[in-house]
Amino acid sequence: MHRGRNVDPGIARSWLLVNGARKELFDEAHDSRADQIILDIEDAVDPARKPDARADVVDYLSSGEKKAWVRINDHSTPFWADDVAALAGLPGLNGVMLAKTELAEHVTETFDRLGGATPVLALVESAQGIEEAVNIARARGAFRLAFGSGDYRRDTGTSADDLAMAYPRSRLVIASRVGGLPGPIDGPTVSTSHPILREQSALTVSLGLTGKLCLQMDQLPVINEVISPTPSDVAWARDFLADFEARGRVIRDGSDLPRLGRARKIENLASAFGVEPS
Repeated sequence: MHRGRNVDPGIARSWLLVNGARKELFDEAHDSRADQIILDIEDAVDPARKPDARADVVDYLSSGEKKAWVRINDHSTPFWADDVAALAGLPGLNGVMLAKTELAEHVTETFDRLGGATPVLALVESAQGIEEAVNIARARGAFRLAFGSGDYRRDTGTSADDLAMAYPRSRLVIASRVGGLPGPIDGPTVSTSHPILREQSALTVSLGLTGKLCLQMDQLPVINEVISPTPSDVAWARDFLADFEARGRVIRDGSDLPRLGRARKIENLASAFGVEPS
């Protein structure tokens, strides 16, 4: 498997959240197996420490030698404008994750203040955000949607039951498709149990989400494995594509085009993630 930084953020599986107030963790996270890292200066940081955490993140990204995303404070807080102003133009900034996104304007205003070129990953964490998901996905500057599952449960009173959480996840999948965005990123699994993480990551894939937030580095190999195509999938895809070429790219029936699309997608992901057929 490729380590992080080699994986395009449009298909990145594992997104590791790193406490922005703990700069001693930045390099370790950067060298981890995360496809992408997010330095968090929002919920992970006490309000009194936010200015210092922001300064540490700015210092880390100023040279461009190390790159990361940054989770910034939400549009309604007094911290948002300072976050955006401090991060704009930093050579190491891959993009920002906008916390508690509820309206398309939250994305576009963030995008414009960052200079109109920095991608915005919209973290949807409330009933209003889910209701506005299509408009958020269509907003100028929106790069991908992500699900803030914990805050969503707090906002709505929904349990963590898979059935109860299927609707908001599916809503983000549909909104991403309508908005022409890559598949959305699921919320984190808090449990330290790898079997539970594996089960939750498989649910992520089954519902059409294509990435997952992560809180601990030892979760990364499991997330990357489960969200990647399996070796048997890759073997099927390559066999199908080889047969398709051998018969002169002739479509035999109505099932060929869907299978061709699936095979090409699997092959592209396998190449990106370094998965070989069994």
